[in-house]
Amino acid sequence: MPTTPTPTGTARPAALFTAQGLAWPGPPVNGPGPLTFTITPGLTLVRGGEGRGKSSLLRLMAGLVQPDSGRVQRMARALCFESPADPAHDPEVACAWLQARRGRFDGWHAGVEAALVQAFGLAEHMAKPLYMLSAGSRRKVGLVAAAASGAQLTLIDSPFAALDARSCRVLEQLLAEAAMGTERAWVVADYALPAGLADVPLAGVIDLGD
Repeated sequence: MPTTPTPTGTARPAALFTAQGLAWPGPPVNGPGPLTFTITPGLTLVRGGEGRGKSSLLRLMAGLVQPDSGRVQRMARALCFESPADPAHDPEVACAWLQARRGRFDGWHAGVEAALVQAFGLAEHMAKPLYMLSAGSRRKVGLVAAAASGAQLTLIDSPFAALDARSCRVLEQLLAEAAMGTERAWVVADYALPAGLADVPLAGVIDLGD
């Protein structure tokens, strides 16, 4: 499954996001405490149990919420954190929603978009309003945008939720390829990675506890 073309023979880029002494709205009082971490190219897992602040941390990294304390710095040229599941997008037709994202990202890869629409079985749904799509199909539309965006920093919350088995395999392949990339940082928030990614080398793990 194609992701973003990666130049060969180039040095691994520097950090694309850093946090020092970070605390943010959302984690429980008995959470892991202030966090210091660096996001580099490849695949990073934000791991944690229910209510441990995984989604809140992604929202903070995307600049949608501010930290209670600590410092963050984003060096990535572009950031992708898209959620077609948001009820605000209900009336939008799926293909129009994706078209709007094409205009936001200079590095958009049309070939990746087309390949994933087919691989995820979305072709028959692209002319439908998002409210007519299942939770899994809406999630797949968001995954297409994440992969095709070309954004140096790509944030995905609970990517496997509501996906069928075939789509889970497609996503596993996509993330396995992303883990080997040297230009983009993918940050996935979930309880854990599936067994199919057990041997994939991670750029980092941010553990928020169980």
